[in-house]
Amino acid sequence: MNIRLGSAALVAIFLGQLTGTPCMAADEQTRRVAVEFSGGHETDPVDRGRPVNLVAGALGVAPEVFREAFSHVRPAPGGREPEPAQVRQNKQALMKALAPYGVTNDRLDTVSNYYRYRPQNGELWPVQPAAAVAIVENGKLVRFEVTSGGSGYSSPPRISVPGFPAATAEAKLSFDKDFQKNGAVSSIQLKTAAAK
Repeated sequence: MNIRLGSAALVAIFLGQLTGTPCMAADEQTRRVAVEFSGGHETDPVDRGRPVNLVAGALGVAPEVFREAFSHVRPAPGGREPEPAQVRQNKQALMKALAPYGVTNDRLDTVSNYYRYRPQNGELWPVQPAAAVAIVENGKLVRFEVTSGGSGYSSPPRISVPGFPAATAEAKLSFDKDFQKNGAVSSIQLKTAAAK
């Protein structure tokens, strides 16, 4: 009985004979592992708990500009609520420093209210967790893909990949006037790769 095979079938059989195993697609050697994030809500000690990176990002100014502006604010002694006159003076001091950068009074109020929180009550400003995957090729972690940057990170979160405890990576943040993009994970750089 004569059997006629197409050229594609002959090539597949020939390759299988050479390797001793069936032909496999390249992506069968690649896995995507969900990244685990932790932390990312630390603040600079000089800011006394204020998420200055986030506030400055939402206002569209550099953190140094906001710190300078806030240095003219006089908080009420003893942690008490400031008197109305003191509130007005503080607002005037902030606006005098920030207005040249295009910050309006309404925008300052909006941003301040959005990131206001009481840490003594266990509160935190609004945060949307980021999501990313680690690309593993032939058992080795080779790179990362950020699938959702999230928002509300005031400092780079710590990165861990299940099954790769020795791997180290660094998250990069981006800041934006849009609250939903402010303090987002823009990329993850692999520092030390490790095979599983």
